[in-house]
Amino acid sequence: MTLDRASIEATARRIAPFIRKTPVMDIVVPGLSKPVCLKLEQLQHTGSFKARGAFSNLVGANVPKAGVVAASGGNHGAAVAYAAGVLGLPALIFVPSISSPAKVARIASYGATIVQEGANYQECLGLCETYAKQSGAMDIHAYNTEVTLNGPGTLARELEEQAPALDTILIAVGGGGLIGGMASWYQSGAKIIGVEPATCNALHAALGAGAPLAIKPSGLAADSLGASSAGTLMFPIAQDHVDHVILISDDDIRNAQRFLWTTSQIVTEPGGAAAFASLLSGRYKPDRDERVGIIVCGANTPLETFNTLMATA
Repeated sequence: MTLDRASIEATARRIAPFIRKTPVMDIVVPGLSKPVCLKLEQLQHTGSFKARGAFSNLVGANVPKAGVVAASGGNHGAAVAYAAGVLGLPALIFVPSISSPAKVARIASYGATIVQEGANYQECLGLCETYAKQSGAMDIHAYNTEVTLNGPGTLARELEEQAPALDTILIAVGGGGLIGGMASWYQSGAKIIGVEPATCNALHAALGAGAPLAIKPSGLAADSLGASSAGTLMFPIAQDHVDHVILISDDDIRNAQRFLWTTSQIVTEPGGAAAFASLLSGRYKPDRDERVGIIVCGANTPLETFNTLMATA
């Protein structure tokens, strides 16, 4: 499969029966002259954009009897488990020890078998790849294949239809699947800016070095944005079409989560609030007439954790 606007169009048609068209809404942010457009992708099936990539891989695929396997910090695994369940396929998901119990429970709720091993995503990915070779199961990578990247490309296509006048789009980055797919659609049609926690800075580090390199992710959003390196497939896309990457702190993320809830009753996980955090914190300062779009990309946070966050505001 290729990765371009035509392949994204085809993917959108193929997966349309299985995904939600998520809404957009404008909110007012103090200090900004124009409202900010939020794409509420946290309302997607399984609570994140990952369902798009999962269905992109599975709809119409010739899946072996061994079923499908994936490695995930949580959201990708939930999406693969959900898509496999909808399509009647067996799924096994490898998750690292840092995955939140809530995300592991969500994966299990979709009927997948779970293997929780490995200290981080990279170790987990190695175990998954070994299993796929031994079993013959179809390995669905979270971000480093064209068929996966076409999935979040459909999000960009959808957003362009809903909010065609955006100048800039802020996108949280882990391994780069979301920003890689979206940049493949927009190309030069909007300014694409990545947002990463300073402790999960895989793309920022790669762009500085001129190539993906290994990092040691940590911090509040590591379970969703904690890739050990930027994807090799999306990296040249980022070099061509990502304007720059902004680094934010864990406190920036917490403040963004609180703001989104108290002003708009939007619940996000830390990674889901990261892109908005860059704007609220002032680390990204739009021009007076600049129209900014932000992807709210995930909502999978335990209720008790979210309640504690709100109580400490």
